[in-house]
Amino acid sequence: MLRIKHKGGEKVSKGNYWNITNGQRVIVRSEETLPGGSNATYYKANPLIVLAAGPVLGLLYAAFLPFIGIAMVMQLLLTKLFALGVDEMAKVSTFNWSPAASFLAGRKHKNKKAEAEKTEEKKETKT
Repeated sequence: MLRIKHKGGEKVSKGNYWNITNGQRVIVRSEETLPGGSNATYYKANPLIVLAAGPVLGLLYAAFLPFIGIAMVMQLLLTKLFALGVDEMAKVSTFNWSPAASFLAGRKHKNKKAEAEKTEEKKETKT
């Protein structure tokens, strides 16, 4: 009986074996054992079946390409819309609480009028 599915460590005959989980291809030129443990699964593929599958997979890709494009545009739009909403919510819901900071001398305020008055006072005291 012709078996297609084989496990790692199994003695197999001549042929091409593919491990679909990691993409490894093993070419067996004579009777050998497949690499890996019993959890590794290899599939024996006839070269004619692989050659025939190429155009079929290409046709499926070409047929679904417009749907893939529409799905990508929809994903982009939804990501932009929801990301904008999340960013705006983050701006509104931020807090100025920082438990590790201490302001024993008071907070530094960026008040241009106060700074201008301080510089004028310093100039007056120097003269």
